[in-house]
Amino acid sequence: MNEGITAKTLVLIPARMASTRLPGKPLADIAGLPMIVQVAKRAQEANVGRIIVAVDDIKVFDAVEAAGFEVVMTRTDHQSGSDRIFEALTKVDPDGQAEIVINVQGDLPTIDPQTIRAALRPLEDASVDIATLTVEIEDEQEKTNPNVVKVVGSPLSADRLRALYFTRATAPHGAGPLYHHIGLYAYRRHALERFVSLSPSTLEKRESLEQLRALEAGMRIDVEVVKTVPLGVDTPADLEKARRILSASPNAGH
Repeated sequence: MNEGITAKTLVLIPARMASTRLPGKPLADIAGLPMIVQVAKRAQEANVGRIIVAVDDIKVFDAVEAAGFEVVMTRTDHQSGSDRIFEALTKVDPDGQAEIVINVQGDLPTIDPQTIRAALRPLEDASVDIATLTVEIEDEQEKTNPNVVKVVGSPLSADRLRALYFTRATAPHGAGPLYHHIGLYAYRRHALERFVSLSPSTLEKRESLEQLRALEAGMRIDVEVVKTVPLGVDTPADLEKARRILSASPNAGH
């Protein structure tokens, strides 16, 4: 990654305390550190730009600050992570120095730093507004699981698609690969500004998928194909799995 992109890239990590399935999730201990700090460490290892954690709770703020990461307090009433990161962006970079914003979800403590870097690649094409990630589905059950969001895209190369649609249905029909969407995004700043200014769209509300708002507005989303889906921590079982993974990692602890 060249120096120019790194200097103009912000990694924003939204963290919400209110989680129905795993209360207090950002502060859950994993290998001696709060989960949100583990996510920040993975972003630091990706080495793509300045890292800011966007929080809505003073306890999380203090934990992130104590770990030496930059942190900003945001409102508690945001409807989505993209709204939270946009508020954070306007606070930490009011002069508009950052041109690219990577949104790394705050519940991905085991994410491979190379996966974060991969999200930048589609933005090498100046016509792409938003970049995101996907993995080819190999588990037959995932193909029909509505909790596994599918990318319907037109192939641009062996490892890139231009997104045409995102759906919880099994799509597209017929022979060929299906792709599991990974909800990590890299936005051009102007695209994020436009996105958060738009009202929720018809298909977004129907599928409960925020990214459809951008497609319905005519924005271009390209999708990089990566090898593995990062573990999202949503349940106590996920948390235990993340603890096992990072307890075995030499770089995960204090």
